[in-house]
Parts: sequence; structure tokens; C-alpha cells
Amino acid sequence: MSEMSQTGFFISFEGSEGCGKSTQIRLLLDDLRQAGQDPVLVREPGGTPIGEHIRHLLQHAPEGDAMTPEAELLLFAASRAQLVRETILPALAAGRVVISDRFLDSTTVYQGVARKISSEHVSVINRFAAGPRLPDVTFLLDIDPQAGFERLRRRVQPESQRDRMEEEPLAFYEAVRAGYLTVAAAEPNRIHLLDASQPEPEVAGQIRAELQRRSDVFLQGIRV
Repeated sequence: MSEMSQTGFFISFEGSEGCGKSTQIRLLLDDLRQAGQDPVLVREPGGTPIGEHIRHLLQHAPEGDAMTPEAELLLFAASRAQLVRETILPALAAGRVVISDRFLDSTTVYQGVARKISSEHVSVINRFAAGPRLPDVTFLLDIDPQAGFERLRRRVQPESQRDRMEEEPLAFYEAVRAGYLTVAAAEPNRIHLLDASQPEPEVAGQIRAELQRRSDVFLQGIRV
């Protein structure tokens, strides 16, 4: 399959559990639609019929409890490879704004750093799965892992929707946070670090201001 021309504007959101990604994505979607945009929202893992089956296996299916770190890495990559080519690249080629709830940085951090898989192996697999287009901007919502856990405890979630990734111990998420901060320091032009412990409206305003700074073509009219 030939790669499509790279237009549009690609935004990803990253962060540990409980960081407020879902809230900020919802607020941004509302603003973009009010500004006349027709954004495409995708999530990882998932976002396509194939990806949603992989998501269930990774996060909810009891069979996933015995999954090895290497199998987990490859399943995340498989979901991403399908999502990029089926949804993200066509949307960007059509000139649309794409918002992804997680992208390859999650794999770098969760499977590479926290699962202790070789960074060289993770990097090669990430590049192969993600293809030619990285996000134009990645918003990293940084939060203390204990504070993130407290937010998770306040969620009302049926047992049938248990998330295997959210059941990891605190030490796992301390490694995740450290990994994210390392990635952010290495790619300051793409990754915009935000203090997710701030009130939600303040975080949202900082996201809008950064988007307007980066693009006056695709993101005109959003509120700051």
C-alpha cells in the first residue's frame, strides 16, 4: 500500500492512568466542532474492528492475564499498524484533524520502560507500526502516580469492565511516569508537558493556547 500525502493535523494525548486524558480530549473535541472542524477521534489500542478485538484481549479478556511482555508489545503494534493505515493516514490525507487517545509513546513507556523490553526492539517495532507520520503535537498530562490512583478509585466501573493495565502496582506507574518524562525531555518540539494536577479548565486553556501557537490553519477559532 502506498503511503498517502501528509496533510491534516495530528494530535495525540499521553499520560498515566488517572491523568485526565479523556476529559481533555472531550473538551477539545467540543471546541473543535464549535469552531467548524470535523475531527476524527481514535484510541489505542483499538479504533478499528481489528484493533477493538485486540483491545479486548489486552485489557479485559481473562486470557490476557498470562500474556508475556513481548506478546503485549506486538499486539499493541498490530493494533496501531491497522489504525494508522485504515483510519489515521486517510483522515490526514483528507485534511482533517485527528486526535488519538495514546499513540506510540505509550508503547515506548509501558512496554519498553515499565515492562523492561529493550528500547532498541521497541523503537524498531514502533517505527514499523506507526509508519511515516508522527503526531504534530503530543500533549503529555503528567501526574503523580498516587494521585492518579486516587482518581481511578473514584471511578464507578463494573467488574465486567476490569482493565488489566489499571491493576498494575504503584511501582509500575512510577516507572511509567519516569519513562514519559524521559521521552518528553528527548522530544521537546513534539511533546508538550502539562501539569495534570491543575484544575481541568486551566489544563484545557494551556492546550488551546499551544494548539493556536502551532497551527493557524487547522485550528482557527478554538477557545483559549
